[in-house]
Amino acid sequence: MRATPAPGTAPMHPAAPARPTSPGCPDAQPTGRSQRLAGVATMIGSGLSTQTGAAIGSLAFPALGPVGVVAVRQYVAAVVLLAVARPRLRSFTWWQWRPVLLLALVFGTMNLSLYSAIDRIGLGLAVTFEFLGPLAIALSAARRRVDICAAVVAAAGVVTLMRPQPSTDYAGMALGLLAAACWASYILLNRTVGQRVPGAQGSAAASGLSALMFLPVGVVLVLRHPPTAEAVAYAVAAGVLASAVPYLADMFTLRRVPAQAFGLFMSVNPVLAAVVGLLGLGQNLGWTEWASIGAIVAANSLSIATRRT
Repeated sequence: MRATPAPGTAPMHPAAPARPTSPGCPDAQPTGRSQRLAGVATMIGSGLSTQTGAAIGSLAFPALGPVGVVAVRQYVAAVVLLAVARPRLRSFTWWQWRPVLLLALVFGTMNLSLYSAIDRIGLGLAVTFEFLGPLAIALSAARRRVDICAAVVAAAGVVTLMRPQPSTDYAGMALGLLAAACWASYILLNRTVGQRVPGAQGSAAASGLSALMFLPVGVVLVLRHPPTAEAVAYAVAAGVLASAVPYLADMFTLRRVPAQAFGLFMSVNPVLAAVVGLLGLGQNLGWTEWASIGAIVAANSLSIATRRT
């Protein structure tokens, strides 16, 4: 749901370079208690901003639909990232453009599948399914027993969420899993882009291309179903709160807290999404859904908290 994902490990936001924190690193900067507290507060605020933005964006679904909301959000994300990174597009080689093009495709598909899932199964469950992407990346290379246990716990949570019921929306769940696959691909592609393109220029270029892909959507919406000013305001707010604010907040945070702590606090996003969905949208979840979300969050937290930095 994020512009740079967004989105339980440090590589979830590789476009924002983390400042070395190891005492053995010659460029390391001492991190005081006040800086760490500021970083923690920023992480919590970023998570709330992301989920609040998604909730506000869903209010525009009746007028714009998930596709229209995602289009506006992509426009906002592109404006912010291009203004911050200022990529030198003419200097890119084809070797650099290839992962950037794939990243643009994944970026748009990730947000479109997530918002479509929110429209069908609600904010809390959609974000929980999407969170399986970075969790799978974190556990895929794990060889410790604790990671295997964490994977089993997370799998149990997923099975519980997808258990057959009369009201089960498998299409919505499939969209959430597609968003998870896209987020995992986003993480891996961002690593490649970060290695080939300096700074955040690659992510900014991908965001701009993704916005261009959604430009025809915006044109069709305006010509066929002119949206109300209120719906556009909701969509723009979603772009600002769920893209611009988290991106800038993560750049601030990754310079003040260890990557392990960053990944641990990112684990609470499914919980925040469920709470915002409950309080802001009236989306009630049963105790089994809450237990499943807790299991998935606990699995990621356990894996990260027991990992050596």
